[in-house]
Amino acid sequence: MAEAPGPRLRPESARGPRVRLTCDGVPVEAHPGETVAMALWAADRRTLRRSTRLGAPRGVFCNMGICFECLVRIDGHATRACLAEVRDGMRVETIGPAPEAGA
Repeated sequence: MAEAPGPRLRPESARGPRVRLTCDGVPVEAHPGETVAMALWAADRRTLRRSTRLGAPRGVFCNMGICFECLVRIDGHATRACLAEVRDGMRVETIGPAPEAGA
């Protein structure tokens, strides 16, 4: 039986300098070339918006720009997180109603 492949990037792989953005005021570090969606995913931010009717959590779904599940506000403009490349100083805000208490 073949051995399962390891991670695509080894820990010793050089990824270059990091950039810093904020998501809902919380600092997030990312690498140039990453999308906002994957930088937030790596930072364990899975909910990127909430549905308008029920406030249900939404996140990365297609990861190629077809749907709008990863819609966030970047520097004041609604943008799909999977299509936006990170840059230093970027301000990202999640969209939608606040979750109910205890949700």
